[in-house]
Order: sequence, then C-alpha cells, then structure tokens
Amino acid sequence: MAPPFRAEHLGSLLRPADLLAKREAVDKNQAKPEELTPVEDVAIKNIVEKQIELGFRSVTDGEYRRHMFWGTFWPNLNGMTEVLQPPIEIFRPYAPDVAAFIESVQIPGETVVCTGKISHTGESTYVGQVEYLKSLLPKERWGGIKLTVAAPNWYHLRYMEGKAYPKDVYANDAEYFADVAGAYQVELDILYKAGLRNVQFDDPNLAYFCSEKMLKGWEEDKTNITSADDMFDAYIQLYNDCLSKAPADMHFGVHLCRGNFVGSRHFSEGSYDRIATKLFQTLNVQTYYLEYDTPRAGGFEPLAHLPKNQELYKEEMKKRVYEAAEIIAKGNGETKEDALRRLSVSPQCGFASHSVGNLIDMDGMEKKLKLVREIADEIWPGEA
Repeated sequence: MAPPFRAEHLGSLLRPADLLAKREAVDKNQAKPEELTPVEDVAIKNIVEKQIELGFRSVTDGEYRRHMFWGTFWPNLNGMTEVLQPPIEIFRPYAPDVAAFIESVQIPGETVVCTGKISHTGESTYVGQVEYLKSLLPKERWGGIKLTVAAPNWYHLRYMEGKAYPKDVYANDAEYFADVAGAYQVELDILYKAGLRNVQFDDPNLAYFCSEKMLKGWEEDKTNITSADDMFDAYIQLYNDCLSKAPADMHFGVHLCRGNFVGSRHFSEGSYDRIATKLFQTLNVQTYYLEYDTPRAGGFEPLAHLPKNQELYKEEMKKRVYEAAEIIAKGNGETKEDALRRLSVSPQCGFASHSVGNLIDMDGMEKKLKLVREIADEIWPGEA
C-alpha cells in the first residue's frame, strides 16, 4: 500500500532516555562512537513496533540517528563546509529561527556554508536509515517507509544577501540553485534505487513567508536584490527542479510548520493565505503537511486553492476536518465527500525535531498518536 495515508505523523519521535544518554556520552568523549549504533538499533526497532501496534502504515525510524530533523545531507556535499563558530553577521536577523537564537544570545544551530562548487559525492548519508527500516519490515510494507529530507532552501534563506556562497564560485542564485538541484536529483535517485517511495521535506522556511515580521525585515534590508515574493517563487522552482527527474511512483510531501524546537519553542506565525495559491498550484508535490492546531496558523480559507490532484495532512478534531472539507469543496466545485477523500490527520509537527525533544513525555506521545489513528478510523473507516 502506497501513501498518502489517513493517519500520519511527521517523522521525529521522542528518543528514549538510554539513547539520549549514550549520545551525550559520545559527544563528551566518554563513550566510543561505535557504541551508539547498537543503542540506536534497539530504539528504532522498538519505535517501529510501536508505530505498527498503533496502526500507522507510514513508518519512520523516529529520526533516532539524527541530532536534528534535517539530518546529515548538507555537510556531506562537495562544496559545503560546516563552520563551528560562524560570525553572527552572516545571518538574516529577521529570519524567524535566527531571530529566536539571537534573542537567546546563541549562534544558530549547525551552520554549513558553500565554499566551492556544489555536487553530490555519490554516497548517501540517508540511505542506511532506509536499509535498516527495510530490515525491520516485511517487503509489502516497504512502500510505507517515510524519510525526512532536508529542505533545498535551508542554507540559503538563513544567510544575508551575498553570504550563502562566494561570488567567485557562483555569480548568482540561479547558478547556485542549479547545482543544489543536481545534488538532490542524485540523492533521490540513490534513495529510490534503495526502495524508498515516500519522501517528506521538512521546510519551516516556506512558512516563514507567511510571517509579517520576517517580510517587514526583508523589505527593510537594503542589501536584498530580490523581493520576498520573487524569492518564494525561486524556492518553488528550486523544489520543482530537485524533483524533476524523480520517478512517478515516488511520493513527495512538504511539511510547513512554524518551527518546533527544544521545549516546543515555535519561531513564526501567520496564515497560509499569503502563499496559498503559489504553494498549492505550482509546487510539484502530492502532499502538504500543514499546521492548523493553533491560532498562529490562521483559518482554513487558503485551502480553497488546493487543486483536486493533491493531498493534505493536518491535525484537528472531526468537526475541523469536516470544516476544511467544506472549504476545499467550495473552492473546487466538488462535493464535500470528494474533498474529504483528500484529507488526512496528523500531529502538527514532530515530537522531537531536536533530539532533546518537546514538552511531552512518551506516554503523552503515544496517546496523541493513538488519538490520530482513532480520528482517522472514525472519519475514513477501513482506510490506512
């Protein structure tokens, strides 16, 4: 059975205490790195069993081998270099996550900058995660394996104009984006050949274009040579170029949240209204994982722009699902029942975008996942 599924979750799940302890010990040089893998293996095996027990067809490894939700893709590209103590001046201070870090007197997390021509090494840092999940599942369930992939605009938006790459390497964004897209095409080809059919891009950046605070900062920043609207268009095109060579049976979704960091800290607010038409009608993905569980995300009205051939994941109680279906139906001239077939439910974000996790315990996470499954079963009985 292939995605989309009626009951979903967004990939990251709370890490067990022994895994967190072992990773901390390795980070502090109190344990050998090779000691971490067997602990990860057991934790992943247990969380996969829990997802199956709760009735989820889409299965992830909880992102247990990652420190952050985006994983290790960017640092391992040719032409990209991790900087441990980056100067704060290279960052856009009005990018919502950067602003939050500056507010707490911190340097933004993992910083990777372009230092040369970007290309894929031919070796995927994600593929091992897929292979291990395959070893835990019968072959008929491999199509439900879902992997979170880093957003292709991640290390562009956060940097000030002219700081994302050296001018003697790339003359402009178009050249830079072309090589980024090429690297993603190689990665997706490797993952497809390994059997992956369900890819989720986690991209708070696209949702930042709903933030009036960020848009005001962008407009006031006189170093920018591109408007925020034109940059959003460029990011949509970048996505489409990344996906342009992927086989038709590879399912792509994009998760747009407002950030969900340590201790459930969010970064931005704003309705999808401002980006809905472009997002839903020009981005070549099949599924949108959208946040609708708090007022910061606005109302369902933008869903009127959702075309008939695309799916949407969201979390709300049954009456909210039906409300969303009514708006989609009206926007597309279809019945409420037809619109309902293109909706599903999930928590609004992961439970541990950062390995430390959010303000919820294991029991709370399990109850929330169980509730998602129960809601889906009541609205779409008998469906995955």
